[in-house]
Amino acid sequence: MASRPNILFICTDQQRFDSLGCYGNVHVQTPTIDKLAEDGVLFEQCYVQSPVCSPSRASLLTGQYVHAHGLWANGVALPDHAQIFSKALADDGYDCGLIGKWHQAACFQGRTEPRRDDGFRFFQWAHDPTHGSPENQYHRWLETEHPELYAEAIRHGTGRQGHKTVPFDTMPTEAHYSHWVAEKSIEFLEDERNDDTPFFLWVNFFDPHHPFIAPQEYLDRYDPSMLPAPVGYPGELESKPEIQRQASQKSYGGHASGFTEHAAAEIQEIIAAYYAMMSLIDDEVARILARLQALGLDENTLVIFTSDHGEMLGDHQLLLKGPMLYEAAVRVPLILRWPGHLPAGERRDDLVQWIDLNPTMLDAAGVDPLPGNQAQSLLPLARGDEDASSRGWALCEYRDSGHPYQPPVHTTMLRTGQYKLIVNHGAPATARPREGELYDLAADPNELRNLWADPAHREVRTELQEMLLDVLVATEDRGQVREAYW
Repeated sequence: MASRPNILFICTDQQRFDSLGCYGNVHVQTPTIDKLAEDGVLFEQCYVQSPVCSPSRASLLTGQYVHAHGLWANGVALPDHAQIFSKALADDGYDCGLIGKWHQAACFQGRTEPRRDDGFRFFQWAHDPTHGSPENQYHRWLETEHPELYAEAIRHGTGRQGHKTVPFDTMPTEAHYSHWVAEKSIEFLEDERNDDTPFFLWVNFFDPHHPFIAPQEYLDRYDPSMLPAPVGYPGELESKPEIQRQASQKSYGGHASGFTEHAAAEIQEIIAAYYAMMSLIDDEVARILARLQALGLDENTLVIFTSDHGEMLGDHQLLLKGPMLYEAAVRVPLILRWPGHLPAGERRDDLVQWIDLNPTMLDAAGVDPLPGNQAQSLLPLARGDEDASSRGWALCEYRDSGHPYQPPVHTTMLRTGQYKLIVNHGAPATARPREGELYDLAADPNELRNLWADPAHREVRTELQEMLLDVLVATEDRGQVREAYW
């Protein structure tokens, strides 16, 4: 048991893949995470299974696609029968801890999210910095460590209206939610973990999720006017599905401001704040990794850094997330470091998926895959095994999540080596017209030219739509055991 690795799983919220220096962004300051990539394996093309939190996280927990595990939207609970990898690790002797977001059931307007038999002995739940539940452990820590700041924040109330900032969002660094995450991580490593067993610690940073704000010392690192403007051009959305023009005007089905409501300078300030949030996370990750090393645990710990989905950040005249399946929304960073087991400083351009992290962690721990597992361990690819291979495709699904649209919006993405197909479903799924997007990512990596209606690409579109049908059949949940022929 003692030889099995510890697993430190660091997960941000709403972080697009290109918001790190190691992914080629020369404007953002993330030296710690960049060094993690230098010491490990970086996956260039990792795709989440949903562009919103709960369905994506459910795919990670279960190792199943959204249409298989059943948590199809934020506010929907993971079914009671679902098997999750943290429980499997705990059952096999791992000491499991979670800090921050869980989001596997409804917790709207200050509700306390119900727990399941999840395997976590150390459970420091806090849905977000503002969440009004009495079980918000960030608030309990803030009340103890910074009582004046807590009292002032609580006087203004909890929760957000229209996703505008409240005092809990605007804390100084020493009282910030991201700092609390690192503090609790260090507490687990130093005092709370069981020394006699390997540990699994899921570290959930809420940033760089909106609202876009960071402590002033981090905002001061960035000059908005010196950062590149978003990808896109005036009139681009005329060739895209109608829902994108609606979302450009109002995000979240009208419950949050849209891109068109911001001046160009305001969009640049949002980008600068997003980068500032990443720099804060980077500094807090540095504190966690330094303590891991000081305790002599780093050599036998698999460290994973990733995010649950991306952020449009003004690209294509869109903000936040939703039914959009652009690279910015569905492609996330993924770095694995495991000294002595994985090579250092290597990159993989294979198409991989977020669900693959489920059997990857179980594989590293020597635990069998879950019975309903639909994913594959990434360790062979990460090691560079000669016989390692990936599927060659990725699937992502959005099913009218969060604040619903009228009529409902359902979109599905199939990514292959060269092309990306996105279907905006029509009748009988919804009263909306059937529309879509088709991008040749080899020729158009920024997804500016929609080839869906291009006669020259009609055959490609047809082939991909047929392949999508086959992928959906291949990813049905057929985990129920066949006991006999009849």
